[in-house]
Amino acid sequence: MPDDEKKESKTATAIIIAGRIAGMGLAVASAVLMATASQCTVYAAWGARPRTITYSDYPPFVYLVGANAIAAFLEAIAIFLSVWKKGKDKTAKVLMPLLGAVVPALLYSATGAAFAAATNLYYCSAYGQRVSVCAGSAASGSSNFCSQVHIAVYVSLAAAVAVSVAEVVSALGGSSHGDSDSCSSSSSDCGGCDHGCHHKH
Repeated sequence: MPDDEKKESKTATAIIIAGRIAGMGLAVASAVLMATASQCTVYAAWGARPRTITYSDYPPFVYLVGANAIAAFLEAIAIFLSVWKKGKDKTAKVLMPLLGAVVPALLYSATGAAFAAATNLYYCSAYGQRVSVCAGSAASGSSNFCSQVHIAVYVSLAAAVAVSVAEVVSALGGSSHGDSDSCSSSSSDCGGCDHGCHHKH
């Protein structure tokens, strides 16, 4: 393999590993931010009973926590297979494409669901009123809850983008360097007849 191709291969590998590590870290951060966005007491202006809101009151937020935790675990497996197994192990060849599809799917679906829920945070009071969790009439703690929820959603989106970049670079690197790797492993596949043919004469 020429020096230029080796440099490109090393650069692509570095980008892939960095993207996966960033995706894993951001997924963990998003899950932690959402899981700790709890205990927000809302007071309605018309005298309704105070209501304590947690992330668990919203199924999309619960899904984000679970999906991001699973995605981080799967991405850790992908990093292990890429770094220590070099992606050449039989298990790696089977798992890497699967992980490359499952992890972004989890992150994007969780981000989309949480983003839709976070745009209109409210709950129904005992009086049938829709109470906004982020309204100005809420307690001061609710603003922290809402901001933390929104930050968790955007961090989850950043994790999805980081993983996607790693997968795109991996796909492009695999297609551009796959031919040269196969040639180096078997001279007969590349038209070389350095040894076997000469022995026949």
